[in-house]
Amino acid sequence: MTDRVCNVLFLCTGNSARSTLGEALLNKDGEGRFHAVSAGSQPKSDVHPLTIRDLDAPGYCTEDLTSKSWDTFSATSAPQMDFIFTVCDNAAGKACPLWIGHPMTAHWGIEDPTAAEGNEPEIQRAFAQTARFLKNRTSAFLNLTHPTTARMALQNHLKEIDTMEGGTQTNAEKN
Repeated sequence: MTDRVCNVLFLCTGNSARSTLGEALLNKDGEGRFHAVSAGSQPKSDVHPLTIRDLDAPGYCTEDLTSKSWDTFSATSAPQMDFIFTVCDNAAGKACPLWIGHPMTAHWGIEDPTAAEGNEPEIQRAFAQTARFLKNRTSAFLNLTHPTTARMALQNHLKEIDTMEGGTQTNAEKN
């Protein structure tokens, strides 16, 4: 790692909740160290309103958040990514584009709050829980990265972050 700002891409299928949360959280909490963006393999038309609610409440910036295709960031004119995190199992299993520069990648699978069922308070809890799980992961990531971290050790730490509370991989998949 260097003193430059590192680019981070959060990927999901719809880019309306999990990946967008990751983008906003890391941009504020990692300001000056990281520039985060998010995208989806099949982006929705808009960011989910409960995603916006869960970011607005603690004061995260939501005005520039949009749902966009991962093609935006795989084009030759796109900024080179240093890190790419898939946050949904569907995006992790898809054939992703080739990313310029061989960024470090990790899967931080979290259940999709947009698929939550139940009454309104139960759905709101699913979104709040997703925001908490992503906040924990981005905080762990921010605590890992420093100039003396070797690339291989950092890659292993990135994968370990998915074992945190709320991860969707089974124990067999983690090994």
